[in-house]
Amino acid sequence: MTDSKRHPLKSPFKPNDHPELPYGKTGVLLSNLGTPDHYSYWPMRRYLNEFLSDRRVIDYSPWKWQPLLQLVILSKRPFSSGEAYKSIWNEELNESPLLTITRKQAEALAEMIGKKYGNHVMIDFCMRYGNPSIRSKVRNLVEAGCSRILFFPLYPHYAGATSATANDEFFRALMKETWQPTARVVEPYFEHPLYIEALSNSVEKAYANMRERPDMLVVSYHGMPKRYLMQGDPYHCQCQKTTRLIRERLKLDDDSITSTFQSVFGPEEWLRPYTVEHVAELARRGKRKIAVMAPAFSSDCIETLEEINEEIRESFEAAGGREFTYIPCLNDSEDHIRVLTSLIEENLQGWNVLQSRAD
Repeated sequence: MTDSKRHPLKSPFKPNDHPELPYGKTGVLLSNLGTPDHYSYWPMRRYLNEFLSDRRVIDYSPWKWQPLLQLVILSKRPFSSGEAYKSIWNEELNESPLLTITRKQAEALAEMIGKKYGNHVMIDFCMRYGNPSIRSKVRNLVEAGCSRILFFPLYPHYAGATSATANDEFFRALMKETWQPTARVVEPYFEHPLYIEALSNSVEKAYANMRERPDMLVVSYHGMPKRYLMQGDPYHCQCQKTTRLIRERLKLDDDSITSTFQSVFGPEEWLRPYTVEHVAELARRGKRKIAVMAPAFSSDCIETLEEINEEIRESFEAAGGREFTYIPCLNDSEDHIRVLTSLIEENLQGWNVLQSRAD
């Protein structure tokens, strides 16, 4: 078949009345964490219930955890979380910034990938929690004729509570398909040279706009219980390597860059130091000018726009800090799209994407 706009399945053994099935395209499915449909109580409750019921996120026994979640946490948490989302909500599009940015990433990647692969490759995005769901997008790609799907969790660092649960849901979606597409998953890219270069460029651009360089670059990652590290989750080690590579690329001294962990939840000990506490300690130690970046997030979201730029900033300033600069995530910047495009092309190798399927 030479017509690249059509990918029907044809066979000399097919009955004349057999429906023509689309076939032979390749889908690339970006997956981000998720977003509520709105910041009001019930959409927030549905979202938080899905998120906090995931055993990859909270691994306590359901018979202990679910009564606490349903009767206590979900009766109060949707109100406070809703207020946080309201403070950053994209009112024009009536959606969270994470959804807006992830869509822009997908659109930019579709344009870049289309220059090389034309309509042989389809780019789409989904959310692990909330909408659009992984299952619905897998179904759409299969219906559009994708016999291969490259699943791309937008997490530079592997963690059971992020990468693994996204992969779990992707493969559960494949279990629903009568004719499963061939599947691949993009591996974590925490040390990829283009990723480190893009992060370093973002720091240099931010520093170039400052009157004075900050006393400390705080590299804040999403936290996790320390217990997960002891059970073998590589997230902590991968985060530390990213920080080291940024330090080496920027030629920073050890005492001018530090790794911290944010978003602590629950009573047990999490990875330390905690960002919200550490920035206050930096201020008390005389580090009055700091910059904070969040490499573990591919898009700005509630954890960066509200937690870092509001709660963590307030902690630093209350302890005597004077200048707090938040360096945005890579989002849909040219550098980031270049990173993601390179990763997609690396992972498409061997699939002969441009080779038409025989009738």
